[in-house]
Amino acid sequence: MEPLASKIRPKSLEEFVGQEHLVGKDKPLRIAIEQKHIMPFILWGPPGVGKTTLARIYANALGADFFELSAVSAGKDDIRQIVGKPSKQKQLGFKAKVLFLDEIHRFNKAQQDYLLPFVESGELILVGATTENPSFEVIPALLSRCRVFVLNEFSDEEMHTIIKSALHNLIRPSGTFSSTGEGNNPSLNPSPSQGREIITNPSPEEERGRGEVNQEAIDWLISMANGDARQAIAMIENTSKLYDKITIDTLKETLQSKHLRYDKKGEEHYNTISAFIKSMRASQTDAALYYLGRMIDSGEDPKFIARRMVIFASEDIGLAQPTALVVANAVFQACETIGLPECQINLAHGVAYLCQSKKDRSSYEAYFAALADVKEHGNLPIPMNIRNAPTKLMKELGYGKGYEKYDEESYLPEKLKNKKYLKKKPAEPE
Repeated sequence: MEPLASKIRPKSLEEFVGQEHLVGKDKPLRIAIEQKHIMPFILWGPPGVGKTTLARIYANALGADFFELSAVSAGKDDIRQIVGKPSKQKQLGFKAKVLFLDEIHRFNKAQQDYLLPFVESGELILVGATTENPSFEVIPALLSRCRVFVLNEFSDEEMHTIIKSALHNLIRPSGTFSSTGEGNNPSLNPSPSQGREIITNPSPEEERGRGEVNQEAIDWLISMANGDARQAIAMIENTSKLYDKITIDTLKETLQSKHLRYDKKGEEHYNTISAFIKSMRASQTDAALYYLGRMIDSGEDPKFIARRMVIFASEDIGLAQPTALVVANAVFQACETIGLPECQINLAHGVAYLCQSKKDRSSYEAYFAALADVKEHGNLPIPMNIRNAPTKLMKELGYGKGYEKYDEESYLPEKLKNKKYLKKKPAEPE
């Protein structure tokens, strides 16, 4: 029942593929692992690029006890239990415990504050994993005590190597997939690394139907996975269980039965968020809610969506309904403090409100018109009457002279004094 991704997980750096900038010769993470440096660190990168694997390799190198938690479901009690557990190696005087905290960005501030003293004291060696920028998601006190290693998506060449390894664990030397055991010869034992049953005498029909995976299917799989090795391996495993052979057609059938296609850095990501924003701009509430649901169902970070809503509230609604920014910020805070699945209700509330609000881009357009003049004309002299005059000399030079509150005379630099950036007055609140 063990997933294929777990079965073929590399146990050492020699087996690990990719991230050469971290684990190549004389690179920082390789040095830390080989020299057994004890240090907390955070692995920041997209899904399926080896964060969990590297954490396990590091813990194995230290000979430490390894504890794995997901910040989505874990809390203070889980940390308390790990700290209270006696080390397996206590009798040898070695008490290192590596805590691998997956999706550390899902831990709220209070949970991170609770974790901090155990990291400071060395009671826990924290290895965090996140797909989000830790500068925004990890509290400064904890972040300052951790090294941050940035992981990249696997290249096509690296993905090819990983996929071939996964296929090797599913396909026999004769070109047949493993079966449930019917018709197998019990006298033939698979190697320990394979741990699976062998079809010894496939029929000609089986041989033709269960042939080696062709390059075209592998190329499609690489393109689909977008550098996510775990997704590619899961696709291989699921397709092999559902169909007699792995082809582009069977891979596509497996993909569509599993989930919507949505790559957080790919074309579909940008197409969907674009459709979402444009639907709100056009006040098409039904369309906006549909695209919201599509993003949430496909695994998009709710805070990413909420950030776009905060921007939209000022860019597209602006002065027509100033409370829109208040609502959008409240939705963002709800996503931050509540999280999924409940915060999708807050998102839906906010989307409906923004869609039905009047639209006014005048403040947005006015600002960028002013910014264009800043870039074109540089630092034009500020009128003397509105300059700061903190010293006697500056007052004698005329700084601040003639200033009157609520003066109707333009405060713009002389060269721009007739400019009108905001084309209309703010609307009266309803």
